Amino acid sequence: MKHEVIIGLEIHLELLTQSKLFCSCSTAFGREPNTNCCPVCLGLPGSLPVFNRRAVELSVTAALALNSNIQKQSRFDRKNYFYPDLPKAYQVSQYDRPLAKAGYLEIEVDENMRTISLERIHLEEEAGKLMHAGDSIRDADYSLVDYNRAGIPLLEIVTAPEIHSGREARIFLEELRTVLFYSGASDCKMEEGSLRCDANISLRPAGSAQLGTKAEVKNMNSFRAVEMALDYEVKRQEAVLSAGGIVTQETCHWDEGQKRTIPMRGKEGSSDYRYFPEPDLLPLSLEASFIENLVDSLPELPQQRRSRFKEQYQLDPNEAFLLTVNRGLGDIFEKAARHYSDHRNLVNWVQGDLLYQLREHGRKTEEFDSKLLVELLLMLDDGKINRPVAKELLSKAVQKGVSPQKLVFDRGLGRISGQENLLPLVEQVISENPEAADSYRQGKKKALGFLVGKVMALTGGRADPAELNRLFDEKLQ
Repeated sequence: MKHEVIIGLEIHLELLTQSKLFCSCSTAFGREPNTNCCPVCLGLPGSLPVFNRRAVELSVTAALALNSNIQKQSRFDRKNYFYPDLPKAYQVSQYDRPLAKAGYLEIEVDENMRTISLERIHLEEEAGKLMHAGDSIRDADYSLVDYNRAGIPLLEIVTAPEIHSGREARIFLEELRTVLFYSGASDCKMEEGSLRCDANISLRPAGSAQLGTKAEVKNMNSFRAVEMALDYEVKRQEAVLSAGGIVTQETCHWDEGQKRTIPMRGKEGSSDYRYFPEPDLLPLSLEASFIENLVDSLPELPQQRRSRFKEQYQLDPNEAFLLTVNRGLGDIFEKAARHYSDHRNLVNWVQGDLLYQLREHGRKTEEFDSKLLVELLLMLDDGKINRPVAKELLSKAVQKGVSPQKLVFDRGLGRISGQENLLPLVEQVISENPEAADSYRQGKKKALGFLVGKVMALTGGRADPAELNRLFDEKLQ
């Protein structure tokens, strides 16, 4: 029997605030364990929360970027569960009255546009982080807890169960990350835990409207891991159902080393968390003017930028996509385009040689000055340097930020041209390679390339090849 795959995602986004959701503790990543803590985020008796307005602004901005309906009235609740990384033994979250409802995100799958609906977006506080003394949680002898992360503002984005493969999930997450990064709500660094994803997956008979029993998959620390984990879980559940078994509702751990899911515990339902309104916080009330101001200040989003790049600079869809996904690279291109009009040549250098050099030397896009690229291309267009020299200059500009013009002057890297400079080299090569010279005289045109190559080697590739061809032809006729 064929089965239809049904996937819903729960994405957790740490907001880009300087302080935590209910206290003034820093949200800086990488501090010594348990140093960004206070009685409020540790839930000590007598401590009371003070709400972070900036967290609300970023939450609403993110929700607007995802086409969601902002709720003027929302409420915080206590989500009760016991786990070592939760110092209060409850999490301040939102349950039946979330910050935003509905919304959608458009993605492109196999050149077809798909719209994935969102169910809700709500704000909550982050839990701490467990560090396991072992290769995985299952074989750890003990675990240590770092509460620095506890209390950081966290946005949870819940999709409708409308995704049908691991690949679709990965494409959705990649586009979601780009949108959220452009919105300014988060730095979206998966390696630092700023963006994380849990997935609920079930199988049902093809054509049936009834949902199957779902399993939750956790601990996927990359988009590729999400795709692999869901593909594995599809095969596992298909094997269970094909054998006449029943899929158990459970939470699974994705083991990156073994490339398989491992059952951890039974999957909780909402009733298990015993939600009730947070008694220490008033309901959140947003004025219409507050929302309107955030609508007006919403930045250009990825789809808008892609469309503008295609129209304004005549880029093809793949070029516009790359310069949008890699926002820093797109910024370099756009700044350079203000001073360099050959956009076709510019985009080829930006997405080719420049991107290669940035990766080769471990440089971030924001560390590179676009003026250096413009300087380089103008010299190349004016014939002052050739392409091999231009590539060498770009490498130095990326590594050290030095001016290509200064390098050309200091190191004598300019193009060598003019009969007075090239003719002595032509005569030298002819005298050193008489057989090749005779071959050319006898009509063998390939010999000319050999002779020109010899001069290019003598000049480090700086000689003007067109002028060399003319001089050799004149000398050998």
